[in-house]
Amino acid sequence: MTKRGLVLSGGGARGAYQVGVLKAISEMHEKHAHNPFSVITGTSAGALNAVALAASANNFRLAVRKVERLWTNLHVHNIYKAGALDLLYGMGRIGLSLFNSGVGRSRPLALLDNSPLRELLQGSIQFRNIQRRIDAGYLDAVAVSATGYTSGESVAFFQGREDIEGWHRHRRRGLKAELGVEHLLASSAIPMIFPPEKLSREYFGDGALRQLAPMSPALRLGADRILVIGVSGNARKILPRETTVHSPSMANLVGHLFNSAFIDSLEHDLDIMRRFNDLIGMVHNDAPFTSLGELRLVNLLAIYPSIEFDAVAEKHVKDLPRAMRRIMSRMGATEEGGGGSFASYLLFEPKFIQELIGHGYRDAMAQRDAIHDFFLEEEI
Repeated sequence: MTKRGLVLSGGGARGAYQVGVLKAISEMHEKHAHNPFSVITGTSAGALNAVALAASANNFRLAVRKVERLWTNLHVHNIYKAGALDLLYGMGRIGLSLFNSGVGRSRPLALLDNSPLRELLQGSIQFRNIQRRIDAGYLDAVAVSATGYTSGESVAFFQGREDIEGWHRHRRRGLKAELGVEHLLASSAIPMIFPPEKLSREYFGDGALRQLAPMSPALRLGADRILVIGVSGNARKILPRETTVHSPSMANLVGHLFNSAFIDSLEHDLDIMRRFNDLIGMVHNDAPFTSLGELRLVNLLAIYPSIEFDAVAEKHVKDLPRAMRRIMSRMGATEEGGGGSFASYLLFEPKFIQELIGHGYRDAMAQRDAIHDFFLEEEI
């Protein structure tokens, strides 16, 4: 039986794009159809979307509507405290840590206080329903990835059927857990921006940090068809010869660091998977009875933004609260500073979010035929 997997990458506020894609996919299914994915995995903002879908897996379209409602009602103050005093306090704690071996005494170090996000998740997602949906057969497993600061491992915390076991590979581990708010906060804890979260005896941060194989958890949990919704949205810019290029701004540098964590590993993993598929196909054609061990063909479909997130973010920086807007401007998160990419990760404001949802919806509709083929059962 075909087991479809959904892989939702990280990217802060960029995760709104995934909602648009999911909305289009839900409209391609019957109104009361249940969740069409056996396995759902997510990282960072993608983890929030993954768990929300799993909690309402009995009705896919309704689940997507709930996720869309959550995103469209977001403001920065629902995710982190962005007042002038809050930002000064965060910067002050980071500065004072230099006199304490770089360690935060009262709580983990971070520029932003994301306690509002904790409250939002506690009130918005029915975590107790996840196991009910699994027991009812609406999905096999849901996984959330985070990075251990002590072990240096990429850990996929998963909740699934009893017969699904954990795994351990080099720098990668799968641990069975009852998912909760703390797992989502750990998975979305962008280093130095949001505080790491303590799970058991270890502090965890954003799952994209050491996630060299973002599709691995879905494969380990049994998926043989994988739909990936990425959040790259950065077209390659070709500068005209007469353009004067200034040195990169702080926002530009940080944006590139974020892109390398959230985007590059997924694109690299997709490239490797496609090469494996080509190799396996050649072996099947030339020597159909050859044993390939654990290797198997994986049907892949990747949906990426057709827009440039940097440009969209640059025109919406003005929607941020005043103190946050000033910091972004000083760091160069503007068209002149080239740091729109950095701003796009923290721009949890309605106009930016609604624009991304709209682009995600249109991009998915443009690939309607490919999506339809993905959900077709394989012929026996």
